[in-house]
Parts: sequence; structure tokens; C-alpha cells
Amino acid sequence: MPRDVGELLSLLDLETIDDNLFRGAQQASVLPRVFGGQVAAQALVAASRTTDPAYVVHSLHSYFLQPGDTGAPIVYDVEELRSGRSFATRRVLARQHGRPIFVMTTDFQKPEEGLEHQDAFPDDVPAPEDCFDPQAGRGDELSEWAAISMRYVGSSADLLPEDPQRPGRQRFWLKIDGDLPDDPLVHAAAFAYASDMTLAGAALAPHGYRLGGPDIMIASLDHAVWFHEAFRADRWWLYDQHAPRATGGRALINSRVFTEDGRLVGSTAQEALLRRTRPSRAAGEGS
Repeated sequence: MPRDVGELLSLLDLETIDDNLFRGAQQASVLPRVFGGQVAAQALVAASRTTDPAYVVHSLHSYFLQPGDTGAPIVYDVEELRSGRSFATRRVLARQHGRPIFVMTTDFQKPEEGLEHQDAFPDDVPAPEDCFDPQAGRGDELSEWAAISMRYVGSSADLLPEDPQRPGRQRFWLKIDGDLPDDPLVHAAAFAYASDMTLAGAALAPHGYRLGGPDIMIASLDHAVWFHEAFRADRWWLYDQHAPRATGGRALINSRVFTEDGRLVGSTAQEALLRRTRPSRAAGEGS
């Protein structure tokens, strides 16, 4: 896991093995499996390497097939599905030890004019500097996440106003902790990396569990990102998350991504695996 911007940029700098074939490096990690955001970000870079720069990424849809080995490089095989006048589509298969661990389809578009509207920035969101830093005082426990700054705004378990219509909610401010190059692809890939963080917390909030707790097992099953417009991943963005449903050991989490000046620049959706290893501490549950 990258401990600073330099290490993150090294992860995103793939080696070209052959036409449409790339290799992504690993970094030492205490995690039992490769972080999903890393694979998604590297796959996006691989797809972009085969696409004319006139096209800009607008969406990616991916599945996590097998846990990745943190001790081995990942090979990315890109298939060119479409290169049209307006859109280009790529399919990326990530492999380790000869087996597929991840698959992504990503779409690119040549910029054009169109209709414009967006959701409003949520009311009563405190500025990042007024929010709790969950990394403060945690020492080596969170050192592998040091390339990403985060501030906890709240969830439906605490700090956010009660909303019976939407029981699974969570908000974070996030950004890459340092200055990235101006290349929009770098910012898109860095955002793809960070976008896999914190999401399951929105689904845990109604049930008395927390991210990183020993009584719940969490794994990303799939992940989708829509890039509505370019933005800097090294400036604060609000991750406004909502988990509309949890059932059968799975939960769906949707999110909106806002810049500090109120622009809705991205959206994500993820289905996560949530398995209890101990009864819930939530009142009336697990008895």
C-alpha cells in the first residue's frame, strides 16, 4: 500500500510487456489480499494506454474474482472492444499465477457539449478542517493508508441527522495527501484507487459494526465508477454514501462525489460482502 504520493505514482506506472499487455508492481503490505482500489486503478491505466488520448474515461465497471496476492505482480491483458467516432471501450483482465483475479470494462468518450443539471451539494456539511481525522494518533496501524487523507463527517450511527427513510448513510472528506501531476488520467486513476475506501461503512452503520472491527468480514464484490467531469483527486472531495439495501450477506452502496465548491463530479456503486463473525452489538439484533 502506498505511504505517500510517490509510492502511489509508482503503483500507477505500469510496465509494458507486449501489445495490450502490462504488468503492475506491488508494494509491501500487511493486508491479506491486494486492495481492490489498487487493481481498479492499475486496470484503468492499462486500458488508457491502449486508447487515443482524445478520449476521456467516463465510466468503469468491474468484478473482483479472486483475492490478489500482495507478493506477486499483476498482469493486465487489455482487449479493444470498440474504437468509434465518439466512444472507445476496453476490457481488462487482471491475472496472477495464471488465474484471473479481476475483470473491468471501461468506456471512454471524446468530450462534447450536452444537457446540464446536477444534484445540489448536501446541506450542513462541515468543512474538512472541522471534521474528525480517523488517522490521527493511530501510528503504524494506518501507515499504509498515509497517501490518502480522510476526515469523518458522520454516519447514520452518529453525527448525521436521523433519517428513517435512509438508515444506511455515511460521509467522508477524502483526498490524495500531496500534489499529483496535472495529467487528468493520473487524477482519475488516483480517484479510482481511493474510491474503494470507506464504502462498506454506510452499510454497517445501522447494525452496530464498524470498519476494521474484528466481528465483521468485508470484501468488495464489484465496483463501478462514473466520472461526470474531470477534477483533482489531490483536493478535498466529499464522499456522500448511501446503502439502500443489505441482505443475504451482501450490501449495495451508492455514492455521490462532490468537490468543495459543490460540483457533482463522480458517482460510484459497489456491492460488498458482509459476513458476521460475532453477533451484532446493535440493540435487539443478534439475540
